[in-house]
Amino acid sequence: VAVSALTLLLALSHKLLIKDRLTREGRWADKLHHMGVGLTGRTLGLIGLGNIGREVLKMVAPLEMKHVAYDPFVTPDSARASGVELLDLDALLEQSDFVCVCCALTPETHHLLNTERLGRMKPSAFLINVARGPIVDQAALTQCLQAGRIAGAGLDVFEKEPIEPSDPLLKLDNVIVAPHAICWTD
Repeated sequence: VAVSALTLLLALSHKLLIKDRLTREGRWADKLHHMGVGLTGRTLGLIGLGNIGREVLKMVAPLEMKHVAYDPFVTPDSARASGVELLDLDALLEQSDFVCVCCALTPETHHLLNTERLGRMKPSAFLINVARGPIVDQAALTQCLQAGRIAGAGLDVFEKEPIEPSDPLLKLDNVIVAPHAICWTD
C-alpha cells in the first residue's frame, strides 16, 4: 500500500494524467500551462503512523520532503524515531502540501476529513487516500475539488465501492482514481 501512496504522490505532483492526455490529443504546447510541483522541501502529512504510514516514510525518504503525522496512538518519541513530527490534525492539514490517509477505518475516523477539515488544507495541496473510502466525506471532497479549494486528489478507495460511473468525482481532471487495486501486483 505504501508504494501505492508513492505512485499517486508522484503522478499528482507531475500532473501525469493531464500531460498524458495533452500528448495523446496533440496539444504539446499546452504543457506550459501544467507545470508540476517539486517535492524536495515540501511537507508530506500522514494521517496514521502505523505499519503503512511508517512504510510510506521509508518509500519517500529519498525525496527529501518534510514529514509530519497525526496519530493519537503514537507517542512523540516514537514519531521522532521514525523521523516525523507529530501534529494535531488541524495543524497537519494546514501545513501539508500532500496529505496521505493511511489510518484504519473506525467509528472515530469515519468522515474524519469532512467539509471543515478539507477546508483547512492549502489550495495548492493534494489529498491521497489509500486507506478506506469512508474516512473522507466523498461529497465534501468532490465539492472541494470542483471549487478548486485544493489542487487535486489521488484515490484508490471510495466511500461506496464500486464507485458509480456517473459520480461527479470521476469527471474531474484534478483527480487520479484506481479501483481499490493500485497496489495489486505480482
